[in-house]
Amino acid sequence: MIRASIVLALAGLSFMLTVIWGTPLIRVLRHFKIGAAIRVEGPQRHFTKMGTPTLGGVMIVLPVTLITVLMNASSLIGLTVLGRSVLLPMGVMIMFSTLGAVDDWIGVTGRSPSKGLRARTKFIVQVLFALVAAIGLRYFLDVPELFLPGFNTEIEIGIWYLPVATFLIVGFSNAINLTDGLDGLAGLISATAFATYGGIALLQNQAFLARFCFTLVGAIFGFLWFNVHPADLFMGDTGSLSLGSTLAVVALMTGQWVLLPLIAVIPFSITMSVAIQTLYFKYTRRRYGEGKRIFKMAPLQHHFELSGWSETQVVQRFWLISLLFAMIGVALAIV
Repeated sequence: MIRASIVLALAGLSFMLTVIWGTPLIRVLRHFKIGAAIRVEGPQRHFTKMGTPTLGGVMIVLPVTLITVLMNASSLIGLTVLGRSVLLPMGVMIMFSTLGAVDDWIGVTGRSPSKGLRARTKFIVQVLFALVAAIGLRYFLDVPELFLPGFNTEIEIGIWYLPVATFLIVGFSNAINLTDGLDGLAGLISATAFATYGGIALLQNQAFLARFCFTLVGAIFGFLWFNVHPADLFMGDTGSLSLGSTLAVVALMTGQWVLLPLIAVIPFSITMSVAIQTLYFKYTRRRYGEGKRIFKMAPLQHHFELSGWSETQVVQRFWLISLLFAMIGVALAIV
């Protein structure tokens, strides 16, 4: 009961901090005209969003960082609210957020709006950050390597842990990035996934990790206050890259990372839709001389938009699916 109370208190605190400083942040971003560019080939209705302030991930990252640092500093006076183990996911969140902020800034202020960093450069930096995190998880935090549903003991995978962890961190960093694009979608999906892994962490008696997860959930809810349709602010790569990478780290810390594609089924499905669309297009162009597509548009959320769903319908239905699969994930985690 005490653990649950602290978890809810931290979520409430981060929510209030995020909402309080959200309006001043949006005013600053609008003053400096830090607005998002919209894909020309995207759904036509999205052109009304042109110029909406981006870099909104800062609204999430700063309150979570502030609370985490202060709660760890409280150990100096005999209070232990957040353990040092959460410094690693917090560090990953900051590193990927910084990378995303650079990408967003170049995209907004560069000569080629919406381009940002070169894809190869961004990918290499992501892999380096993820590898550092993987080494920290295995050799410094000594987290459980793997739990499988139905098995009560930890399964060791040895040196393979490093490439697997690196792949998951980079993969889900980009998965949440691809999920971002509709008002509220990435935030709702991320909050659901973090709440799910926060619950799993509580069941594992990883109280510090659970508190960190719900601190993030509160901050994401605060961001959603301004991001629900019609959005006043976009999270940009600043938010999406950091949320995706941090989610993967949290999953790895619980050892239940094999359930991540299930708990985060929407980002996983969206990423697969992009991969399938790209591979099929290249195959048909090579085979028939003309590229063909399976989906009307990738990522997947835009396919449903072009199929007649409204933006809010896509977001709400994707979120319902996410909630269902999150519940299944928790059930499998406790088997």
